[in-house]
Amino acid sequence: MTRGIIEAHAAGSVTSTSMMANGIDWENAVRLARATRSLDVGVHLNLVQGRPLLRVPSLTNARTGELHPLGALGRRAIAGRIDADELAAELRAQIERVRQAGISVSHLDSHRHAHVLPGIFPVVCRVAIEAGIRVIRIPREPLRVNAHDAGATARKLVLGTALRASRALPLDSALATTDHFRGVSLQGGTHFAGRLRRAFDTLEPGSTELMVHPGHIDEALAAQDSYTAPRAVELAELTSAGVRERLARGDIELVGFAAL
Repeated sequence: MTRGIIEAHAAGSVTSTSMMANGIDWENAVRLARATRSLDVGVHLNLVQGRPLLRVPSLTNARTGELHPLGALGRRAIAGRIDADELAAELRAQIERVRQAGISVSHLDSHRHAHVLPGIFPVVCRVAIEAGIRVIRIPREPLRVNAHDAGATARKLVLGTALRASRALPLDSALATTDHFRGVSLQGGTHFAGRLRRAFDTLEPGSTELMVHPGHIDEALAAQDSYTAPRAVELAELTSAGVRERLARGDIELVGFAAL
């Protein structure tokens, strides 16, 4: 939850966001969420950066007490070295912290898509059902979209492998997700505008999550994410007259996760 997201929401192009319960800009995120009740807010589960809310040894570096980065977490998950009870407790704590701040939780996603890792995804689903949260992001994305972008294709292959290993689909009947997802294929700095417009023009029937990252470059952002400069590019496009005009044609209905 950042100022850029609020600006894109005010421009009419962003309907949902998510926030980290253990992020470094927690207080500001809570202030923005409370002041923008028209914006759906989910929990951006964070298992790969900074410190957890609880003491969870199987998720953290014994020397630093910090969460393992994505690669190390993935290796530990595949090797069965993640304690399911510790993981569930940390997930519950993150969800509860957002709710205790007076924010209704519409869905779950995660930092670096860590929630889809094998050994982690089933626990996320169980905790979501226990918490009464229906919607979970499933970042499955066709390889054919922007196939010339080698980096994006590699990331989509990794995500697809993780989803298959986790047996993420079909979801439990108590859970839901969008019919389609576009996100990795949209990223690309100066290419974002063209990619977003093509996405609008080629949407398939049903619901599609368009994952975007509008924002302003500041110290708080740089401290927790390497994806910085492209955020300003995304914000400029998402608040542009061109996007507002495209969305006003009437062939696309913008909804939040709560509407699924």
